[in-house]
Amino acid sequence: MGKKAVLIGINYPGTKAELKGCINDVRRMRTCLMQSYGFEDQNINVLIDTDPSYTQPTGKNIRRALDDLVRSAVAGDELYVHYSGHGTRLPAETGDIDNTGYDECIVPSDMNLITDDDFKELVSEVDDGCRITIVSDSCHSGGLISGVKEQIGESTQPGHRTTSSPASRISVVKDTVIDAFEPQHSLIDEDVYEGNRGYVKSRLLPLSTLIDMLKEKTGKDDIDVGRLRPTLLDIFGDDASPKVKKFMKVESHGEDVKKGSCSCLGGILSTIGDLVTSFSKKKSENNDDDYTKLASEPKEAETTAEQVQQGAKTNRVLPRNGILLSGCQTDETSADANPTGNPKEAYGAFSNAILSILKENKGNVSNHDIVSKARKLLKRQGFTQRPGLYCSDDYVKAPFVY
Repeated sequence: MGKKAVLIGINYPGTKAELKGCINDVRRMRTCLMQSYGFEDQNINVLIDTDPSYTQPTGKNIRRALDDLVRSAVAGDELYVHYSGHGTRLPAETGDIDNTGYDECIVPSDMNLITDDDFKELVSEVDDGCRITIVSDSCHSGGLISGVKEQIGESTQPGHRTTSSPASRISVVKDTVIDAFEPQHSLIDEDVYEGNRGYVKSRLLPLSTLIDMLKEKTGKDDIDVGRLRPTLLDIFGDDASPKVKKFMKVESHGEDVKKGSCSCLGGILSTIGDLVTSFSKKKSENNDDDYTKLASEPKEAETTAEQVQQGAKTNRVLPRNGILLSGCQTDETSADANPTGNPKEAYGAFSNAILSILKENKGNVSNHDIVSKARKLLKRQGFTQRPGLYCSDDYVKAPFVY
């Protein structure tokens, strides 16, 4: 049995999104895998953005590393992925049956987003004789593998409404926009200083900050929330997320439909546009960037009835061989902590909890137990994030990495 891993740590140095603990998480996890689980150095692919001698964690490089990991696997292989970095989320495309109501994304070093559907496709390619464990210590990481059963967590929304009725669809999208702008949980969006020693901050990248960084990257000032996906496609081309490329095809088709007989779609777009404008204005007036424009992808409502049915059919095929341990729920943030003020001792709260639990139990702990124990430990430490477990029933009591 082979053991192979991809470890991704992104600190975004010198940017508005800079973090401190992600590279440390990866280095500590690499040591743990080698010492406690028998992984060999040559079978651990490390991507970090603070050392040019390593492969840089761009969207293209991360996808390539994950694809190589899965495609090189043979029956009996144990695959492991650890991601420490920023997360963000977009409202799920109208018509999609999404078990959280959003597209959860990780944020590569070049801002080339990788979505939950991308992870779903990756996991679906894993051989039945293998399994892949993904730990995501990032914000909105609940449900990062689209369609996988939630074993521990509060992210999924049973009976999530999906309908081709224009009036009902307006209601669904309105609820999603409001929830995105007014999240249910109190989040840490700025540094919280503990005296003069250190800090705790979230691993959330608001879309407003993402847009600012894309403007800096491209030199263009006309990027806004309505042009986020077209901008990602313009910048990254074939290297953009398959979900982004798929959406742009749907958008193009939707424009043709809107010019024809389905004038009701125009009403949906107008409603969403009014909501986005209203919430953006409100947040701007309050000088609140917590979730500025987070749910403003208006043209997603142009999905056709045929695509709704196809999406529903596709989402019924659940990835069987993937295990996700998320640092938090889909509407929560994960913490980046530096309690001593020493950058070498900064860490992700969830990664640190996992490593502490593995050390205490000498590596012998199940997926269910490690998430349950992490929840209790983080609560004792004063963190509000609630880790989650997503996998088929077969893997709930299975060991965390063999």
